[in-house]
Amino acid sequence: MALYEHVFLARQDVTAQQVEEFVDQYKGVISAGGGEIGKVEYWGVKSLAFRISKNRKAHYTLLNISAPPAAVAEMERQMKINEDILRFMTIRVDEHETEPSAMMQRRDRDERDRSERGDRPPRRDDRETTEAVVEEEV
Repeated sequence: MALYEHVFLARQDVTAQQVEEFVDQYKGVISAGGGEIGKVEYWGVKSLAFRISKNRKAHYTLLNISAPPAAVAEMERQMKINEDILRFMTIRVDEHETEPSAMMQRRDRDERDRSERGDRPPRRDDRETTEAVVEEEV
């Protein structure tokens, strides 16, 4: 069986629960075609680079698929029919990555940075500006 990475974008006004239902629906299509879905990563709602069907944001989801090409083609056919799916892309890969994708690693790093920012002293530029203002007032 071939290995694929599949990313799809769902409209911004659907809920995260509906996106999970889409994933379950497409898991069923893949399993009926003789394949299986390994890792599923929900990347959240992100801004689009340009408007797609009047949407500025979308729910991003990654699926790691191990299936015959016919099963993937059927899943893509059903995604084309679904009005809530804005875009999708399937790429054939040699092997699946076991660690979190780059998007998930970036989210973890951003959360870590936010928690560390509270203890950070003001930047050097801010201190110089503050000192210059204090000297002018005196």
